[in-house]
Amino acid sequence: MNTIEYAQEIINELQSSVSQLGEADTEQMAELLLHSDKVFVAGAGRSGLMGRAFAMRLMQAGKDAYVVGETVTPGIAAEDVLVLGTGSGETQGLVTMAGKAKSLGAAVVAVTLTPESTIGQLADYIVKLPGAPKDQTGGSYITIQPMASLFEQTLLVFYDAVILRMMEKTGQTTQRMFGKHANLE
Repeated sequence: MNTIEYAQEIINELQSSVSQLGEADTEQMAELLLHSDKVFVAGAGRSGLMGRAFAMRLMQAGKDAYVVGETVTPGIAAEDVLVLGTGSGETQGLVTMAGKAKSLGAAVVAVTLTPESTIGQLADYIVKLPGAPKDQTGGSYITIQPMASLFEQTLLVFYDAVILRMMEKTGQTTQRMFGKHANLE
């Protein structure tokens, strides 16, 4: 295959993946975020990068949103939500964050491949995404992409869809969001 054919196959995989998302879980997450005080987002590796993009859009949509671990991130409290993007649901640092958030009364959302994982068991809300784990040996989900690329892409598309749903519910517009876009560059 050439590069364009690979790109088309990635789009085909992503389309198949997105078509498997559960409507009820996604609606529940959008409502939870709309009614929370602050939203904290975390993930490891590429999932963490997708989370950072999500936090940026949440902020631009008018939510108090933070990336866990940044120096300007405040403390989490009972009216807040922690969103964890994690394929395995077993990343130790994220497990610790989930436990800490729960102990402080915050809601925990796991966006994951594995609802039965440690983070899935700690979570108050679970959104199961389709995709392949990093270690694809013996897996049932077939992808031409390496490691967890399909999960990470689906995660970003899902996060963007949640933003669009929140915008629709609040009457938010792209023009108003642009006013919160970084302008110091």
